[in-house]
Amino acid sequence: MTASRVNPAAKEEHRFGWPVSERVEPELQGGKIDVWSVFSPASGYVPKDSLNLGQGFMSWVPPQFVRDAIKESVEKVDVNHYPVARGRIRLRQALSKYLSKSFNQDGGRDLDPNTEIIVTSGANGGMYAFATAFIQPDDEVILFEPFFDQYLAQIRFNRGKPVFVPIRAPDAATSSTVNASEWKIDIDELRAAITPKTKMIWINTPHNPIGKVFTEDELRAIGKVAEEHDLLICADEVYDCLTFDQHKHVRIAALDDFWRRTITIGSAGKSFAATGWRIGWAVGPSHLIHPTLAAQTRITFCSNGPAQEAAAIGVEKALENGFFETQVKEYEERKAALMEGLDVLGLPYTVPDGSYFILVNISTLQIPKDFVVPDMIINRSRDWHAACAGVVSIPPTDFYDESHWSLGENYLRLAFCKDVPYLKDACERLLKLKPFIKN
Repeated sequence: MTASRVNPAAKEEHRFGWPVSERVEPELQGGKIDVWSVFSPASGYVPKDSLNLGQGFMSWVPPQFVRDAIKESVEKVDVNHYPVARGRIRLRQALSKYLSKSFNQDGGRDLDPNTEIIVTSGANGGMYAFATAFIQPDDEVILFEPFFDQYLAQIRFNRGKPVFVPIRAPDAATSSTVNASEWKIDIDELRAAITPKTKMIWINTPHNPIGKVFTEDELRAIGKVAEEHDLLICADEVYDCLTFDQHKHVRIAALDDFWRRTITIGSAGKSFAATGWRIGWAVGPSHLIHPTLAAQTRITFCSNGPAQEAAAIGVEKALENGFFETQVKEYEERKAALMEGLDVLGLPYTVPDGSYFILVNISTLQIPKDFVVPDMIINRSRDWHAACAGVVSIPPTDFYDESHWSLGENYLRLAFCKDVPYLKDACERLLKLKPFIKN
């Protein structure tokens, strides 16, 4: 029997030698490139002397007690080997102690670390596992724009369809500084977006990139819509420990009876300035956690053992030493430093109530025709070009569906998860834009 052979000419028809998955194909079309591949300091595309307020990673190491914890963890034999898929018990128990009160369970009970909490490979891993567990072909998922761009692939890779509802800026945002709380969802727009195929609503609070901390009333209104249509809710709450000016982070899962339909995502990377550790968690009722764990077991199986143990120790110690409260005060100083610089520059911006981003409105910024940008982004919207101007930022249109780019093209996202001296240097450099601002 003669073995069949592949026709080399037929293989050459495919860009990568063989047909790629229909899930990945859209990521490869038209030379598509994401913001992280362009505006990261490691990308090689931004000038080497740029100051980077783009990607949201910190300019400092994790706190000493967390660094000590990771050093201690790698010396333990069991910690260096496969954890169980649901995560190391010490971390799940620490999370139960840390998070239980904020979820407001019946009778004030603690979260069950064995059935209501799993450790994930970063927050992204948790959301992807949840999507894999529950999205069926052609299910629709409501996303509020702007949204973290990873949501799209998490939904589409699982054959779901994202449907977009904008968080609308106030009219004054183009000419004056506004507060993040003034950005609003129109509940009627949300209702109009729902069809018989709608399966989920995904919400992010505190919000990236707006900095909005959704109020109890706003969350309750969204939850009621989900309840009326029997929808699941994915609550991305990775900035839950970073709210400012006495704003309180409210969990949608803690309101009414929304717990039963909600999975909540958290992050050790955001909590402890350790974004490269890729440790996150998912919290929810057992009937949502069990399928999410089943999906995770076949995607990554487990997450980094030493980092899990160090995160557990970090949570335990943070509850004793007041780290989270101190961290908020430090971030408020950084936020104030960046806002002061923007005030001098004269571009309006949105004052964040949470997370560590500021949206700057660039409607009045005139970009010279001879301004040089990387070839790969020449045909992108104006925010991509402005994001290269001396201080690297993130263009928010990547957080919108293409049909809604007009809602984001006159903004830039600046991150203030940097040391104050670094932020002040960046603000000095931003002043070079002042001659190009035309009021």
